[in-house]
Amino acid sequence: MSPVDYSIVWGYPLPLGGYADTESENADTIAENIACFETLCRENEIEYKVHKEEEGSIADIIKKETRFADLLIISGSLFYNDADSEEPGYYMRHTLHEAECPVIILPDHYECPVSNILAYDGSADSVYAIKQFAYLFPEWCNRKTYLVYANAKNKDIPDRELIEELARRHFPYLSMDKLEFDPDKYFNTWVTDKENAIIVTGAYERSYLSELVKKSFIAETIEDHRFPIFIAHQ
Repeated sequence: MSPVDYSIVWGYPLPLGGYADTESENADTIAENIACFETLCRENEIEYKVHKEEEGSIADIIKKETRFADLLIISGSLFYNDADSEEPGYYMRHTLHEAECPVIILPDHYECPVSNILAYDGSADSVYAIKQFAYLFPEWCNRKTYLVYANAKNKDIPDRELIEELARRHFPYLSMDKLEFDPDKYFNTWVTDKENAIIVTGAYERSYLSELVKKSFIAETIEDHRFPIFIAHQ
């Protein structure tokens, strides 16, 4: 994606390694990235189309493209390339807000997931994310799956019977856990033991990501660049 409206952000990451800023748009880099994308699609027999003549603000482009898409895949490290800004992670949060389809944030180096971690907090958004993940990736549902809940205020998993009934219909190798620790501080330590996992979460809010996955938590997880993260909101 090439920046059109610089009034929104100072710069914007481009797919597959390119980066455009306010000083200049590197047309050669953009062309190289598009060529690389097209080559990979052809080699893997994936039908594709490149949209080059998009007009409007970045926010408008993201909204329009994702409104008619099943999934948006973005690079976590590129979208955290604004470390020197006054609001680190702004590009990422802005994109997640504007996207009208589920999003997968990919680290630079990862292996195909062999397990799923479903972050559940009792909210409609967390249930929605679980369902969207199951609908989009049915072949991944037949893998070891952890449905985890952590909330210091509640002793029991909200609507446990209902969420278990739903989850087991899609994830036959499901285990459910109430984590007895502060997820903001210790979730990354806990998840390290889960080999090649993908994390599934609900809506990404401006100041928090529901009770289980707050902004500090999800930001730290993304910045670690270790696990793919699936985010969906209604």
